[in-house]
Amino acid sequence: MRIRLRPLRLPDDYAGMAALLNTYWSEPTTARRLEEDDAKLYEVGHTYLDENGLLGGYDRTRQVAVTEADEIVGYVWSWRAPWTEPGYLNNTLVVAEAYRGQGVGSELLRHVLGWGGGLGATTLITEVWDDQPASLRFAQRRGFVIERHGYQSVLQMDRTDLKALNADETLRRLEREGLRFTTLAEEPGEESERKLYALYKETLVDIPGYIGEVPEIGEWRKWYLQADGYAPDQVLIAADGDRYAGVTNVLHHAATNGMYHEYTGVGRAYRGRGVALGLKLLAVRLAARRGAAYIRTDNDSTNEPILKINRRLGYEPLRGSYRIVAKLKEVAPSPSGTP
Repeated sequence: MRIRLRPLRLPDDYAGMAALLNTYWSEPTTARRLEEDDAKLYEVGHTYLDENGLLGGYDRTRQVAVTEADEIVGYVWSWRAPWTEPGYLNNTLVVAEAYRGQGVGSELLRHVLGWGGGLGATTLITEVWDDQPASLRFAQRRGFVIERHGYQSVLQMDRTDLKALNADETLRRLEREGLRFTTLAEEPGEESERKLYALYKETLVDIPGYIGEVPEIGEWRKWYLQADGYAPDQVLIAADGDRYAGVTNVLHHAATNGMYHEYTGVGRAYRGRGVALGLKLLAVRLAARRGAAYIRTDNDSTNEPILKINRRLGYEPLRGSYRIVAKLKEVAPSPSGTP
């Protein structure tokens, strides 16, 4: 069967894109959600080479691989945001399982190489699941190398004993030490969002493996405070007077009745006191009140403080992902003449 690449036809392609992405992403998306995310983005990109000759700015390209019947069986999205590491392009490449090994991935990658090379990009970065060895081999044979290993884990709420976690004792201790717990729903408004942004700005750069810059506040609002499943009462905050000391933001996915830890961060001055544990316990309580089936999270393999908390709470390990990188000029879309 003949497969060809073409640009997106929107909004018609959203449904096919969502169906394909849902075979890859751990949490489901919808055509509507993809369209809403697109509405947050620029229509025309702007890139440049900085004083070091490295690619800066923002832009993106997207292509789908389709059958003769115009069924979407492959998708590639290559992009950089204003805060992406200079020279880098982020990438998502997915091929339907029935069409793998037929050159579809190579053609999608070839498109990225042509587009990225034209912009002056130096480095490609993407992720592959650690339980998909064929996908990792595809990437490694084309020049990608493993940079980091991340892990998913899940807390099944029907196997979680809130009393055994001693949440009340932990939270009371933190309150005796002068902290109070609140939510963005209880403290809405511009000032609260700016304090929360300052906390993200301080803590994001301390996450193992975080690269690039912190988004400016407008972009941060779009991607952190308007994410799928976001609600202000799910933004759990530890405060020291008027100062925000820590945050856990959890998202709720109605399709699976699951919750996802979008972010947990504690200011440097408050680390080592159990603040992250307290916030995660509040998230477990929230999930119980909502009747959620599970809470899922992702963590870098070197982030031992958070991994230790997750183990204490009863999170069970799931599959992980490799972050892989390659110098664009060294990538071979079809090594040794193979597809």
